[in-house]
Amino acid sequence: MKKLMKLLFGIIIVFCVMIIGGIILMQKVFWPQEEQVKSEPTENYNVEHFIEEIGETARHLAGENDLYASVLLAQAILESNQGKSGLASEPNFNLFGMKGKYKEASVELQTEEDDGQGNMTTIVAEFRKYPSHEASIEDYIQLLRNGVSWDENFYEGTFKSNTESYKEATAFLTGTYASDSRYEEKLNYLIEHYELHQYDLQVDNVQEVNAK
Repeated sequence: MKKLMKLLFGIIIVFCVMIIGGIILMQKVFWPQEEQVKSEPTENYNVEHFIEEIGETARHLAGENDLYASVLLAQAILESNQGKSGLASEPNFNLFGMKGKYKEASVELQTEEDDGQGNMTTIVAEFRKYPSHEASIEDYIQLLRNGVSWDENFYEGTFKSNTESYKEATAFLTGTYASDSRYEEKLNYLIEHYELHQYDLQVDNVQEVNAK
């Protein structure tokens, strides 16, 4: 009986040593891979790079048109998947999902739409095709400033002069520009997470703030 117990104890010891050795070996094998993943660009890097590309253009054009650059940037990030969607990429450059034609140029693509209650459906729609991202921003601003065919003041709820903060503008866009029932929530998150409200300050004001 004692011999049997000793044998079982020895087997257990050997088994434990094998498990520990296996764990150590796996760490040595997979650790370099973990380090490699950490060194790759993160999602935040991609978004921040996209913001750098269009941020100053949005600041300038929004400032000239009584609009929040922060809201424009958040919409561009959300609507274009950080500028990487097929619609937003070259040769279409459509950052805001604008439908119809731009100077007779357009492209047909599949898109998902919210019925206002969170239910998504896939449709094929005609979208505007632009020569550049700047042209896309300018065209979208013209929509906000000039409204729609049946109401030229339709988007006045997005103007700085008519609102207390960007949150009122994002609330207004929900259910008007976008059918997504969570549009306001998503835009506000992007503005706060990436501190896009800094683009609502004009360049002279930014320099004054940095100098203090």
